[in-house]
Amino acid sequence: MSVKAFELVPAVERELLMGDKARINIECIECCGKHLYVGTNDCFIHHFLLEEHATTKGMLSYTVQKLLFRYLGLKKPVEALKAASALERIIVLCDATVSVVDMITLEPVPSGGAKIKGVAAFCVNENPVNGDPFCVEIGVISARRRTVQIYMVYEDRVQLVKEVNTPEQPCAVSLDGYFLCLALSTQYMILNYSTGAAQDLFPYDSEERKPIVKRIGREEFLLAAPGGLGMFANAEGISQRAPVNWSESVMGAAVCFPYVVALDEGFVTVHSMLDQQLKQTLSFRDGHILQDFEGKVVLASTKAVYVLVPLPLERQIQELLAGHRVEEALTLTEGARRNIPKDKFQILHKRILQQAGFIQFGQLQFLEAKEHFRTGQLDVRELISLYPLLLPASSSFTRCHPPLHEFADLNHLAQGDQEKVQRCKRFLITYLGEVRSTEGANGCREDVDTALLKLYAEQDHESLLDLLASPNACLLAESAPWLEKHHKYFALGLLYHYNGQDSAALQLWVRVVNGDLQDSTRSDLYEYVVDFLSFCSNPDLVWKYADWALQRDQTIGVQIFTRRPKDQVKDQVNPDDVITYLGKHSQALLLYLEHLVLGRRIQIQEYDQLFLERATLHGKLEEHDKALHILVHQLKDFPAAEAYCVRGSASRDPAYQQRLLHLLLGVYLDRDLPSSTGTGELEMAAVDLLNRHGELFDAVRVLDLLPEGWSLQLLRPFLGRALRGSMHACRTSQVALGLARSENLQLQHDRLKQRRSPVLVSEKKGCVLCHNTFSEPDCVCLPGGVPVHTHCAAQRVVRDSPTRRQLANSNNHT
Repeated sequence: MSVKAFELVPAVERELLMGDKARINIECIECCGKHLYVGTNDCFIHHFLLEEHATTKGMLSYTVQKLLFRYLGLKKPVEALKAASALERIIVLCDATVSVVDMITLEPVPSGGAKIKGVAAFCVNENPVNGDPFCVEIGVISARRRTVQIYMVYEDRVQLVKEVNTPEQPCAVSLDGYFLCLALSTQYMILNYSTGAAQDLFPYDSEERKPIVKRIGREEFLLAAPGGLGMFANAEGISQRAPVNWSESVMGAAVCFPYVVALDEGFVTVHSMLDQQLKQTLSFRDGHILQDFEGKVVLASTKAVYVLVPLPLERQIQELLAGHRVEEALTLTEGARRNIPKDKFQILHKRILQQAGFIQFGQLQFLEAKEHFRTGQLDVRELISLYPLLLPASSSFTRCHPPLHEFADLNHLAQGDQEKVQRCKRFLITYLGEVRSTEGANGCREDVDTALLKLYAEQDHESLLDLLASPNACLLAESAPWLEKHHKYFALGLLYHYNGQDSAALQLWVRVVNGDLQDSTRSDLYEYVVDFLSFCSNPDLVWKYADWALQRDQTIGVQIFTRRPKDQVKDQVNPDDVITYLGKHSQALLLYLEHLVLGRRIQIQEYDQLFLERATLHGKLEEHDKALHILVHQLKDFPAAEAYCVRGSASRDPAYQQRLLHLLLGVYLDRDLPSSTGTGELEMAAVDLLNRHGELFDAVRVLDLLPEGWSLQLLRPFLGRALRGSMHACRTSQVALGLARSENLQLQHDRLKQRRSPVLVSEKKGCVLCHNTFSEPDCVCLPGGVPVHTHCAAQRVVRDSPTRRQLANSNNHT
């Protein structure tokens, strides 16, 4: 895809160069800083001064001043010019001779030792191996021999240092370090002139097209290959970049990173070295020279000189981004790294990444957008600000200028598409959740957390409670109205609690439990409030809401006191105060006392006034004698004592019930214990107990306990029940005995029946269960008279569980 990378700007017009001399043509050019040197076909060198100026549109233009021109006196075209600024010399190729002239005066160097004859072409080593700053290393193609010579050029002389033979006549050469890249008659090759090592590259036909050998970087060259390709090759002969597609008639190439510029008969083409794509094409007729000089690309026809002025990289990148060509923009940005100072590049790179992220965000490419936001270290508020009302009103954030995107807000981006709006909101939820705990949220944590809370509430997101239950920076003034708007009262209570406003939180939650406010977040909110109060360190709030909790459910409400941490019990909520408070909630009081005794191991005697509760606790501890003593002597509640025995043994065996009743009888008749109850009352209670449950007592034990002065008439109901019970037990035992004898008689009959006929066993006869023979006469006979080993029969009994009545032991004699 196209991009405007260069503008063609005139530098030296025809009139300034040659006036009205129509036959003068440009043969070669050289540029050194502001100085431009032009060699013509009439053996002249022209020296111009180029002054750069910026136009109102930010582009460059040139003011040209002709300083000097010099005739070399050879009546031959000037074929090549190379500046040696360190020597203040121009190296000239004219009439197959390399000579040196002064850079300022263009006068030839006086010494005759500064010439090389028989030269077809030469190049300057821009990566010289000689460390002498006052000489220039050049590679020279001999016009008469198949050799390349290496010379050192000084101010007033030249010195041959190396001569290398080639398999064919060289046509073009480029030099980098020790490496010569050569275009021979039929092929390109790489030659190390120090070691002599050579590497053939690929063939071409020098008679069909002009070879191009261009150094583009350290030990890397650009070559014109067959098929109209621009091939890259390094010093090892390996291509590490994909080729660019040129035309078949390319006559020159230049490099202005990250672009490769090529000249053919009618056009100048610009390809990217980063992705090898054609970026720009400029029409240019009659062009025949294209060269680059320290980043400046100079183009010449036969009559005039032009400069290809690169547009600023940032402007190119912005044009790509404006066309939503994100990958190209990022590739170009990354490629510009080596040409821009590090600090400036980092700023540029971050901004481009952020812009790319917003473009992909607008295209709903959320994964790519997120990665670019992260890498570009985007101020997350740039993204939040797209969503109306998410940023707190107190936020000091203002959007970046110039803006990073073209959107006014999310509604502008979505253009009424609600599905798109929802997808963007879901993305922001994910993104904020990831960055809130990273450096990306530094300095704006309140804005991030508040925005995230608003999104969670609006979207009914499950993570809302997690946010509020963990450390957060949500602004209460901004968040509370939003939570109320979306009926998130439980979450609002958590926010109040996090901000130290427990009273407001409890008031809100109680209204929800009572049904005054609707919020289905927690179906167990009542239990949650009780748990919250059990850990609340404010005793005033505990007492304020304890009665509300107990009125709803005493068994749950009492947990406010039973679940309190031990370190808060005495300091904030005293057990004595709790017991007094729970006096009107009997069930809760009992559970609390149970907690004190069983959970905290407090002696129950500390509460002698809570008789009924103490009795209940003694019962749970299986201390029935103590429980009955309290019921009888403290509470004087004889029916309750009797009911205690009945309820306590309801699901137990008769022996347990009898034990409890005997304990109660013992309490009634125990005259050694002090009691405020009269003896007569206790005796009457004992008589009533015996007469109602006489059949459940052990009559013998009872008679041993009864005072000798009691009359039989008083105990007549008891004795009648006891006698009937004894007789019933006796007769039941006789029946059971008779049944047992009958069963025994039947078993004996079956045994005799089995022994009536003999069972024969021998060492030759095998057991049907294990198939082994009998070694002893002892055996067991299965139904049907089949003998088996005793141990085999036992195993079968375990496995098959037949009744033992099916087996009869037989002692047989062989």
